[in-house]
Amino acid sequence: MANHKSSKKRILVTEKKNAVNTSRRSAVKTATKKALVAIESGDKASAVNAVRAAESKIMKSVGKVMPKKRAARKVSRLTKKVAKLA
Repeated sequence: MANHKSSKKRILVTEKKNAVNTSRRSAVKTATKKALVAIESGDKASAVNAVRAAESKIMKSVGKVMPKKRAARKVSRLTKKVAKLA
């Protein structure tokens, strides 16, 4: 356990940030899975809406939970799958 006041504070701050980042990561995964399920159902309208929501979650996580290029890759792959439905 930490002995210094600043070390104790850093532990608390790290725990809070860890909880927020875990929540963000989970939200991205959930939105992505919902988009994939909508794409597999074959309904283009619901797939487009789900991918739009997933894209929003993914891009909001850039710089916090994931790098920009990984987010762009995820969005691109989802968009390609929706385009194949047409």
